[in-house]
Amino acid sequence: MPTDKQQQALRQLPAVHTILHHADLASYKEKLPPEWVSQTISDILSLERKAILEEPAPSPRPAEAILSRVRMRLDLLTSSRLRPVINATGIVLHTNLGRAVLSDAATHAVEQTARSYSNLEYNLHTRERGSRHEHVEELLCRLTGAEAAMVVNNNAAAVFLVLRTLARDREVIVSRGQLVEIGGSFRVSEIMRESGSRLVEVGTTNKTRSSDVAKAITPETVMLMKVHTSNFKVIGFTQEVPREELVRLAREHGLICYEDLGSGVLYDLKTHGIGDEPTVQECVQAGVDVLSFSGDKLLGGPQAGIIAGKKEWISRLKKNQLARALRVDKFTLAGLEATLRHYLHPKEAAEKIPTLRNILRKPEEIFRRAEELYGYMREKVPADVEMEILPSTSHVGGGSLPDVELPTHCLAITSSTFSPAELDRRLHQGAIPVIGRISKDRLLLDLRTVEPQELRQIPQLFQDVFP
Repeated sequence: MPTDKQQQALRQLPAVHTILHHADLASYKEKLPPEWVSQTISDILSLERKAILEEPAPSPRPAEAILSRVRMRLDLLTSSRLRPVINATGIVLHTNLGRAVLSDAATHAVEQTARSYSNLEYNLHTRERGSRHEHVEELLCRLTGAEAAMVVNNNAAAVFLVLRTLARDREVIVSRGQLVEIGGSFRVSEIMRESGSRLVEVGTTNKTRSSDVAKAITPETVMLMKVHTSNFKVIGFTQEVPREELVRLAREHGLICYEDLGSGVLYDLKTHGIGDEPTVQECVQAGVDVLSFSGDKLLGGPQAGIIAGKKEWISRLKKNQLARALRVDKFTLAGLEATLRHYLHPKEAAEKIPTLRNILRKPEEIFRRAEELYGYMREKVPADVEMEILPSTSHVGGGSLPDVELPTHCLAITSSTFSPAELDRRLHQGAIPVIGRISKDRLLLDLRTVEPQELRQIPQLFQDVFP
């Protein structure tokens, strides 16, 4: 039985129809079916009743507070949950913020595909059913040197399809130091188990020799697998089997050599002194039979898993019934094709693909951008806001180039009105959220990942924060 105070608090709750006819809800009733608005009010009142009954001496619920909760819930129903944000973290491939930003050409291609019918699975020359693989396969083969290629919905799917198709019920040899885990608890060992292949670990965490691999080969072995450790580095007393040596062993024993590159890169960043990431082209030239890599990491395209290699093995992958379950849609293909076309001219790729452009951006350019933002901010924010341009480092992110630090410049901000944490929280709630990072009691905006058109937006978004 409710106590007297609980009963009193329950009686003071407004009725559904009272809230429903409040002027503040008029705009929601124009956007949503009336029964949705009524149900939302009922749901909020039910939560209030439950809270009251759980408190021994509950306080009365102000009607304005209840109305505010209703508005917040209705906002979620009438607003897009997936929103653009300004990435001022300096992390180029921020997994939580959607990883790669598409180039203008790729964005245009997706929009055009969305606005009209397309020849997704229709051959315009034969006027018969076609294959969606054809739209990017030739481009991928020309860019990588592979005999054949296909695309699935992400690299985890690519790994699963390769193992399921080519190694089911057979042994796959992998170095113990390459049994990686990536975001979302995706582990190579677990995906191998799900695929039906049998994992054979060789070597140790820090050292694996060619002899370790050779001794582990049995009549049940079908594949030698190399997993590129793109999201961590083991340094010091280490050794791994060179790619070329794995290829030699595979040829000698009639096995498949498969490499999961993870990030995958078509533009050689090593020529700029950035990291030591092997290009897809290098792996194909080394003789690897099958390769897989991501489309939305260092490649700078939409989310996809790209598989390239010898025609014999890619043909088998295409025929697996799972390929249909893992296939990509027309929007991904449109964005990926446009992205790949940039790579036909490496200079164009570096200039037009945002991922590469942000990685290659020079510190002096970033400093000029920080100065420009400082000038705009000074006009908008209160006098008690202190700002300073500081040198710092950015990271590539997205499980790519973990040991690479990119020199950058940040606008460091402090305020006597709000703590850095509170300022950061308020900026997250803005019309366009601004995502920075906090360091040494200051909010930092890293200009490496802030686009020119966003420099004018940020000061207004800051101004909206202050009362």
